[in-house]
Amino acid sequence: MNFDGEDLSHKVLSERLDPEETHVFRECDLTETDLWGASLAGARFESCVLEQTDFRKADLDGAVFTGGGGMRTRFNDADLIDVTFTDVDLSSAQFGGALLTDVSFTGCRMIGAALTASRGTGFTVTRSNLTLANLGGCSLRGEHIEGVRFDDADLSGCDFTEATLADCRLIGTRLLNTTFTKADLRGADLGQPDDAKLRAFAGAVINQTQANAILAARGITVL
Repeated sequence: MNFDGEDLSHKVLSERLDPEETHVFRECDLTETDLWGASLAGARFESCVLEQTDFRKADLDGAVFTGGGGMRTRFNDADLIDVTFTDVDLSSAQFGGALLTDVSFTGCRMIGAALTASRGTGFTVTRSNLTLANLGGCSLRGEHIEGVRFDDADLSGCDFTEATLADCRLIGTRLLNTTFTKADLRGADLGQPDDAKLRAFAGAVINQTQANAILAARGITVL
C-alpha cells in the first residue's frame, strides 16, 4: 500500500495495514501516529514527519528511512533488523528494548537519542550527530566510525574494542567503564584528557599530538 503526501497524524494505523503487503510512505505527516505493533517489514519512509510517531513493538525488519524525521520518535521494543536510516532527524528518539541487528545510521541527527537497553548484535553509525545521546552498554566493537559527534554523550559501559574512530569528537563525553582496547583513536578529538578518559583509553592507539596533550594536562612537557 502506498501513502503519498497524506496527513496521517494522530491516527491509529496498526490494524489498517495488511501484513502481507509492503507499505510505502512518501512525504506523509505521521505526527503522533499510532503504529504500535504494526507489521512494517520492508516498509519505506521517505521524507516523512515522524514527530512522536509510535513504532513501539512494530516489526520494521528491512525497513528504509530516508530524510524527514522529528522529535521523540518511539521505537521501544520494536524489531529493527537490517534497517537503514539515512539523513533522518532522530532527536530524542527512544530505542530502549528494541532489537537492533545490522542497523545503520548515516547522516542522522540523533541529539539526545537513547539507545541504551537495546538488544541484538548492534548498529553502525556514520556522519551523525549524537550529542547528548545515551548509548550506555551498546557495542560498537570493531566498527569503523566516521564523522560522528559524541559531545556530552553517555557512552558508559560501551565496547569500542578494535574500533576505528575517524573525524569523531569525544568532548565532554561520559566514559565510565567504557572499553577502547586496541581502538584506533588517532583521528578523533579526545577533548579534555581527565582521569576518567585516561582510564577508558587504556590500551587504545593514539597519535603523538594526543599523547602530548595528555602529558601536558599532567604538567609534563615533552621536548
